[in-house]
This record gives sequence, C-alpha cells and structure tokens, in this order.
Amino acid sequence: MHSTRNKLLHLLAQSEFISGTELGAQLGISRSAIGKHIDAFKQLGLDVFSVRGKGYKLSEPLSLLSHDTISDYVQAQLSHEKYRQIPQPLYLDVLNVVDSTNTYIKQNIAQLSQGASCIAEAQSAGRGRHGKQWISPFASSIYLSMYWRFSGGYQTLSGLSLVVGLAVNRTLNHFGITDGQLKWPNDIYINMQKIAGILIEVEGSVGDEVHCVIGLGLNVNLPDDITGIEQPFTDLQSHSQPTMINRNHLTAQLILDIQHALIIFEKSGLSSFISEWESLNVFADKDITLIIGQQSVQGVCMGIDPQGALRVMVDGEIKTYHGGEISVRAR
Repeated sequence: MHSTRNKLLHLLAQSEFISGTELGAQLGISRSAIGKHIDAFKQLGLDVFSVRGKGYKLSEPLSLLSHDTISDYVQAQLSHEKYRQIPQPLYLDVLNVVDSTNTYIKQNIAQLSQGASCIAEAQSAGRGRHGKQWISPFASSIYLSMYWRFSGGYQTLSGLSLVVGLAVNRTLNHFGITDGQLKWPNDIYINMQKIAGILIEVEGSVGDEVHCVIGLGLNVNLPDDITGIEQPFTDLQSHSQPTMINRNHLTAQLILDIQHALIIFEKSGLSSFISEWESLNVFADKDITLIIGQQSVQGVCMGIDPQGALRVMVDGEIKTYHGGEISVRAR
C-alpha cells in the first residue's frame, strides 16, 4: 500500500471524525488527494463516512496489524517451557494488500528460514482448496502463511493439515472460544459454520527434503454486508462479545501454537494428536457424503486412521479415503 495511504489509514483507524484540511496538513497533500485515497479505501471494502463540516471517519474502530506488537507478544511467551524450541528470531513480514500470502511465501522460499511467516491485511487473490476463492476483506480476518521444511519426503506429511487445524483450535481456546470443531481434512467449525480453513502447498520429492507452505484464513470480524462466501460461516467476534479481538495478539498466538505443534509432529508424526482430533471431529458417527470428482459416496464417519485418512462405514464395510480433491458434507 502507498505509504501516504497507509499513514492516512492509521489516522482514521480510531474511528473519530477528522477534517480533510487536518488530514491534508498532517500528510502534506491536498484535500482532493485525500478524497482519492478515501475512494481507494472504499474499494478495499472499508466503510468510510464522509460528513460535510466534520470530515471523515471509519464506521467502526479498526485494529491494524503491527509487526512490533506481534513480535513483542511472541518474545514474551518464549520463556515458557512449551515454546522454547520454537525457531528464533521471529521472521515475519506484515503486508497490507497482497495477491496471496501463500504465493508470497512461495516466491521467497529460497531465502526463508524455518517458521518464516507473512500476514496481510487483505488478499486480492486469496484461495482455498480446489482452487476456490478465499474472500479476504481488509483488516477483517487473519490471512497467514508459514514456511516449514520437513526431512524424509512426502510420506512424513500424513495428517499435517489435521495437526495445523488442532493448533488453530488451541489458539481459539486461548481466546475463550471452546466450542470449535474440526472438519476433515482442513477446516475449523463453530456450530456447523466455518470459521477457518487451511491450505497446505508442498514442494519436494519422495525421500527428499520437503518444503511446505501452510496457509490459514481465519474469520475475525467480517463486514455485515460481505458477499461471495458459498457456505455457512461465522467469525470470532460473533463468539467473543463484548470483548474486541486483538488481531495482533491472535496472530502471535497462532504462530506459537502452530509452530509448537509442527515441532511435535516432526518428532512423532500424527500419533500424538489422533485422540485430540477425534474428540473434536465435527462429523463423528454422523451420516456424510464424500464428493470425489464427479462421484459421491455415502456412509457414516468413523474418524481417522493412523495416517490421517478418513474412515467411513460404507455398506457395512469401513473404507479409508485420503485428502486431495475430496469434499466432505453432512447429509
């Protein structure tokens, strides 16, 4: 984002009226230039009030991401035994608008250290599984991607998305959200509504070092008029009233919990997480439909196997299904 535009956004972030004259004086630009920047904010989905004689203000206070605040929070937690093995120092890029945080990590992967992450206020081309668009309004959610390198080839990654989902749910617990559930293989739900999704992209070969980009989209405080989401959804703020979610603290805790889980996963694989995952399985013992390409399979969800494959009772026989292009739906 243009540096002047970024400064203007910070001035408006407290949601109090400030005149165009005052804004122009602080930023060293004309009132007409202020108006053009305001139009750009509106295109990002920000609701900006403009009242003659008063000036401009955002419709509600805006919590912007801060590298220093996130870093300070992480550093304060590293003294805890639980987090002492987390890679240091924290490598984090805080971006305003990016096409995709996963793409950003992939483009810079050659120079990244273990655990390097980026987070953005908005994505212009965010994506989920099956190439679907991830709706990414400005300063309304967490759009986070992390680099993690595994030795041992693809076979060491079985169940990775399940582990990341568990880590995200642990973060929700930390913020008082205790009714989260997990949908195989990569979603977090509350009351049968999606609150977060995970996209893992992998580069490497069998038996060789594998480079993973772990992407997370977590709804925090979505606009009331948001469109384009094709399934039931919710956000953290809806379950945290009246407390306002601090996205900087949330981001820091996500980084801590995800990296802590990844370190354990590297050492012991999925086995350390299966029991916890099963206790949070949103479809446990429920009738489900699997969509596999143009085909569908109906059965009863029986949990996961030691490799993280989904176990389904189909016509009296338990069958296992691995990730890829499979979608799971209630029926």
